[in-house]
Amino acid sequence: MGSFARRNERCGPHPHIGLATVTYLFEGSILHRDSVGSVQEIHPGDVNWMNAGKGIVHSERRPPSLANRAYRIHGLQAWVGLPLSQELSEPFFHHHPRRDLPHFTIDGVEISLLAGSALGVTAPAQTFSDLFYMDLRIPRGGSWTFVQDHRECALYIVEGTLRIHGQNFVSHSLVVFEPGKEVKMDAQDGVIAVLLGGAPLDGPRHMWWNFVSSSRDRIEEAKRSWASGTFGEIEGETGSIPLP
Repeated sequence: MGSFARRNERCGPHPHIGLATVTYLFEGSILHRDSVGSVQEIHPGDVNWMNAGKGIVHSERRPPSLANRAYRIHGLQAWVGLPLSQELSEPFFHHHPRRDLPHFTIDGVEISLLAGSALGVTAPAQTFSDLFYMDLRIPRGGSWTFVQDHRECALYIVEGTLRIHGQNFVSHSLVVFEPGKEVKMDAQDGVIAVLLGGAPLDGPRHMWWNFVSSSRDRIEEAKRSWASGTFGEIEGETGSIPLP
């Protein structure tokens, strides 16, 4: 999971394989372009789901709406490993505006479901594995208790301090939970966090730079393709980010 708060706002064309990127902003705006022809500006509360499959190229730029203005980008980009059956699938991009996402409140905690299924609801993004990804807004002094089931699950604190099982966790902490355990969270101040998890992948994966695959050979092939300029192009874009 990466944070846009520290990334260069002019992220030029770069490739991905074998994963889906899930982009979600708290502040600012980004213009997404990719090699399947998508051009989409994303705003806070929206979800960009990009399925790389066998290979896609995309860029993330300053949008024209913010030209010649100082502004801050604050958001997260999570990477979701694809199951074996989808590693070589055709790439696609789907945008889901905030208004189309499930929003609800439990015990005073405001919840937005960004992807997958949880708490009896399902988000619109097309996924290929059992997963969930949600935005939590817990007010100062508020608390929320949930039972972590037998899926992998973690909480990333974007802002604020949470007390969990007698221990304080501050901003930018990643807390990994044991399956089958009841988890009680108490907000020491106003908290923004994301709760995410799902079923384990169907086998081990290799990762190098922006490439994820069950095959090391496939990653080497992707490296050669990007270095030689045969990976793919984005209409209207110039330049690219070289291999590390």
